[in-house]
Amino acid sequence: MFGTFTGLQGSLFDDLNRLQRELDESFGRWPYTAQLRSPGLGGWPPINIGATPERVDVYLFAPGLDPNELDISIQQNLLTIAGQRQIDRGDESGWYRTERYSGEFRRALTLPEDVDPERVDASYRDGILHVVLQRREASQPRRITVS
Repeated sequence: MFGTFTGLQGSLFDDLNRLQRELDESFGRWPYTAQLRSPGLGGWPPINIGATPERVDVYLFAPGLDPNELDISIQQNLLTIAGQRQIDRGDESGWYRTERYSGEFRRALTLPEDVDPERVDASYRDGILHVVLQRREASQPRRITVS
């Protein structure tokens, strides 16, 4: 069916794909498709979330942050982490490509209903923010012995 377009495929479609990539880069869109190990559009910094019956662990991977400038809050089972990373790019260089994120960010995560907002700890080490959210004791499994 498309056999008549074989002469155009090598030039016209390649040009259209190149134009699309250039427009995406010009307007700030992430120029690559999201892959298994790369965050998608709007997904910086990347986050891992783990859970056990006792707690929920949130790991935010963001080197170069000032931990004192992070804004971490919980409201109605919504954890919000906001901050900013400034990167000195130097004035004498003309950059034609930058892949390291710079600027403000905000990530919001819905938490399980049984997380206790009064029992939260956060630490930042080696570029990783670790937020530990304890679950309410009433919601944890309790072993009942039979007499």
